[in-house]
Amino acid sequence: MISPNFDRLVLASGNRGKLQELQVLLAPLGIQLHAQSELGVKEAEEVHSTFLENALLKARHASQWTGLPALADDSGVCTVALNGAPGVRSARFAEDFSARQESPTTSLDRSKAAVDGRNNLELVRRLAGQVRNAWYVCVLVLVRSPADPHPIVVDAVWPGEIIDVPRGANGFGYDPHFFLPGLGRTVAELEPARKNELSHRGRAMQALIARLRELQ
Repeated sequence: MISPNFDRLVLASGNRGKLQELQVLLAPLGIQLHAQSELGVKEAEEVHSTFLENALLKARHASQWTGLPALADDSGVCTVALNGAPGVRSARFAEDFSARQESPTTSLDRSKAAVDGRNNLELVRRLAGQVRNAWYVCVLVLVRSPADPHPIVVDAVWPGEIIDVPRGANGFGYDPHFFLPGLGRTVAELEPARKNELSHRGRAMQALIARLRELQ
């Protein structure tokens, strides 16, 4: 066991895809990861323009409301052509556009799959005729307490390209459109174990695990 202080962590996210990926990565260490929604914590409003600031905000929020050490993951896809966008707006990229198109009688499907679909369509639309180079970003922040003066911070990136036609049934978010030239596959065409090995989140988690082992 790494440390009694890290037997249980609260994940400052309601994203089930992230929770499942991180649970698998932490399981060998005997760490129980709980979604903040299980503990009655509402999601913090992400008001910052960088992954780091949003991750720290979310981690402190979850720790404050649960009294547990908290792990926050802020991640997304960035593109060269759009000056880094969607960036921190990755989960809400199509939101502003959709809001402009909605009428008082319109009711958009708010399910995760529907939101992902709209985000992907908007990204493909905005990249029409432009360079498709992109990269996934993951910043992980772990705080021992809400006022932790020295949070553990790690990050990682995963380069690729955005394609127009989705491929694969695994993963979530932008995975069906995120193509890996070296493998000739999209992220959604990878088996979950392979994704965890190669991904921005998987490599950030390995860096976090290495930091935690230093605390033994």
